[in-house]
Amino acid sequence: MMPRRSQHRRSQPRRIQPRRVQHGRNQHSRGRVLLIVESLPLAGDSRLRREVQSLLADGFPVTVICRRDPRNRTCLPGARVLEYPAPPEGSGSLAFAFEYAYSLAMAGLLAGWELVRRGFDIVQVGSPPDIYFLLTAPLRWLGKPVVFDFRDPSPETYAARYGSTGGPMYRALLRLEWYSFRAADRILVVNDSLRQIARSRGGIDNDKIITVGAGPPLSQGARGHAVSWLRADRPYLCCFVGKMGRQDRVDLALQAVARLVHGRHRTDCSFAFVGTGDALPAARQQAAELEITDWVSFPGWAEQALVRDYLATADLGLEPNTEAYVSPVKVMEYMAAGLPVVAFDTKETVRLAADAARYAPEGDADAMAGLVDELLDSGTTRAQMSRAGQLRFRELIAWEHQAVRYLAVFRALGSQRSGTSGLRRRGRSARRRDRDKRPYAPAWHC
Repeated sequence: MMPRRSQHRRSQPRRIQPRRVQHGRNQHSRGRVLLIVESLPLAGDSRLRREVQSLLADGFPVTVICRRDPRNRTCLPGARVLEYPAPPEGSGSLAFAFEYAYSLAMAGLLAGWELVRRGFDIVQVGSPPDIYFLLTAPLRWLGKPVVFDFRDPSPETYAARYGSTGGPMYRALLRLEWYSFRAADRILVVNDSLRQIARSRGGIDNDKIITVGAGPPLSQGARGHAVSWLRADRPYLCCFVGKMGRQDRVDLALQAVARLVHGRHRTDCSFAFVGTGDALPAARQQAAELEITDWVSFPGWAEQALVRDYLATADLGLEPNTEAYVSPVKVMEYMAAGLPVVAFDTKETVRLAADAARYAPEGDADAMAGLVDELLDSGTTRAQMSRAGQLRFRELIAWEHQAVRYLAVFRALGSQRSGTSGLRRRGRSARRRDRDKRPYAPAWHC
């Protein structure tokens, strides 16, 4: 009887199976990734959608926590979406603080629910806001690696939105940013300006920072259809496509339109500001005050197919951003569509667009109007800028180039975590075998 008992003990390790095996295009087991964002729903966040799509294609199960939107559950089949109602809109510092506190509480509840129900292995949080270190710090204690997707610096975003670079709120945002940097295993940035902020304000080692641009996929380079009615019965069309926040400086673009129409008497061009945001009501009022409503339209939010048609029909794309650290997503979309760009001379815009754009001095609406006037009269120059932009997009900017670096981060963190877990499992198994051998060794020697 003793040998049978000993044989039963020896056979136990053969029944040990992996906790989870993912099947699909990638046959290797991948840990689940939890992504948390605050500012937009999954359906409205193009960068997040591309990240999720890349992770899914590489075999990672994905859970997303974000604001509620009816399109969330259908925009990316295969992703698990946990959503919460958007916070009430407001203005001022108190509204800003309430939005952050509410989003943190909702994300914490949903992350805890997911940890209990399905579990996850790697966490990615995005900024702004820089509040999720309160969730990721305890998760790191549980052995969950954390990736911080540093898109925009919250202190600068607050200053652009509320016109204040001092006071307790601004200082608090600097401190929250520092904690967010320190609570991450890897930090993703979209350009070198944000890399420098992470190094200088966060004290982060350069090798922990990975540049992953926000370029659209190569498929977005497919042109739409030129639609004559979008020109509103005029020979030329200029477009602004994207979110309209206070920091996006739509007001400067409208001032440039007024200089062009009333100062330069250029009345043969229509201007479409396609998109939505908290600055849209003020932009409509400003257009009326500047007496340019006959030339300016605000179509609001548009489906991607219509956006492509606008870009295919337009002669120039406008980018009035004045923030030096921003790599404007709309400029990437203009370049993908082969649309020449008129922008302000800011560091990351110039670095991004190069010869695909012409640059006015920062904040100079008169100079921007002059460049628009000049380029509308030169089809040859516009064609050269179009070719330069499309080439740069295909060879450097497209998401396919960025996804290589993005996925490398998660593969490395997953390997480190599984390697460490494996060592711990082997250690426990070895101790168990040693413990099992002692009482039953005499039976084998009988």
